[in-house]
Amino acid sequence: MLIHPDRLFPAEAEARAVARRLYASVRDLPIISPHGHTDPRWYAENEPFPDPATLFVVPDHYIFRMLYSQGVRLEELGISERGGRSSGSDARAIWRRFAAHYHLFRGTPTRLWLDHTFATLFGMTERLSPSTADDYFDRISAALKTPEFRPRALFERFGIEVIATTESPLDPLKYHEAVRQSGWKGRVVTAYRPDPVVDPDFEGFRDNLVRFGEITGCDTTTWKGYLEAHRKRRAFFRGYGATSTDHGHPTARTADLSLSEAEALFRKVSTRDVAPEEAELFRAQMLTEMAAMSLEDKMVMQIHPGSFRNHNEAIFARFGRDMGADIPSRTDYVRALKPLLDRFGNEPDLTIILFTLDETSYSRELAPLAGHYPALKLGPAWWFFDSPEGMRRFREMTTETAGFYNTVGFNDDTRAYLSIPARHDMARRVDCAFLANLVTTHRLDEDEAQEVAHDLAYRLAKEAYKL
Repeated sequence: MLIHPDRLFPAEAEARAVARRLYASVRDLPIISPHGHTDPRWYAENEPFPDPATLFVVPDHYIFRMLYSQGVRLEELGISERGGRSSGSDARAIWRRFAAHYHLFRGTPTRLWLDHTFATLFGMTERLSPSTADDYFDRISAALKTPEFRPRALFERFGIEVIATTESPLDPLKYHEAVRQSGWKGRVVTAYRPDPVVDPDFEGFRDNLVRFGEITGCDTTTWKGYLEAHRKRRAFFRGYGATSTDHGHPTARTADLSLSEAEALFRKVSTRDVAPEEAELFRAQMLTEMAAMSLEDKMVMQIHPGSFRNHNEAIFARFGRDMGADIPSRTDYVRALKPLLDRFGNEPDLTIILFTLDETSYSRELAPLAGHYPALKLGPAWWFFDSPEGMRRFREMTTETAGFYNTVGFNDDTRAYLSIPARHDMARRVDCAFLANLVTTHRLDEDEAQEVAHDLAYRLAKEAYKL
């Protein structure tokens, strides 16, 4: 078998039997996917995916970053340079190159996701390798030409109840409008990601502010007009189903400046290059401003700090953002969040979901914070911790302090559409294994574990994100 039915379950027989029962009760629950990077154009146009390489390899930084680390050039994997210049590689050649390096993914979550997808969607029984590469390519290519493998049909086949894409405030959301006009009943919503007009270090920041003003009709040369532009754009996004905002800041730092201080700082960042400390202070102030707006409009706020983005300058210069070179860094939450929490941490009507790439902060900082402040919840998966061992460590390090109910279930952060069911299946298996160990060590009754398994797989995410 390409995938074992007991994968990720405990090796000990009694716990494995409990995990099987728990998993059977949640395996087929609908998928709530409240934050991701799938392309809304897929659902709007519902066109066939072109080929296996374009579907699996080209958009997925989990795949191409690993191959790049072993000396495979990005242009050999079909990655286009800035400006859209094509690499010129053909799809079959890219796929063969991927297959030749499939051994690199041994022991990784990517291998689990891919094997799950290959087996459950395409009926593959042999491992991908140079000898099976062409058979894989031909069989997947043939399937992709059928109506059953178009984006909307897969959405329904996967049992997705709702999926949220992520867009910039400068995005016109035309594909979301196209989905709405199509009459299709699949629920695809957007999420408000204001980084391009919040981060002074974002490329084209000041030009983005000009465009922001043109879109909203607000005077974004003033602090008051700039904040009003955010309010208008957030309202526009809510019209397309948005229930959340998303903030990918380098750190979790927040600030609570006076009005005059905030106005002066905005004049600086909006008119000239500023020192790193001033850019960081502006981002910090904007997290607090976004929290204030979330309290007003009830949108859930997600904070994704701790990533040194585009660490590889040469790759960034040639290929742009999101090329697998966003590297985790040490993150402080206790001191960094205090200005925001002093204002809003005790608000039961505000939901701020914290994510991390620094798992050393789980038990030391994040669990105690979420286990105290009504406004805070923990998001258990993001990037490198979207993995079996990362998920297990998350449960081990946070449950004793924050419990299960100060977390928000599972959140898949994916650009690879076909991996969504595999990621949710993996999360459900890991959680059921964790719960089974609690049952067999007599810390939880099985009927309670059944309820928790359901909550982690479905209810918590749906309720936390107001979906």
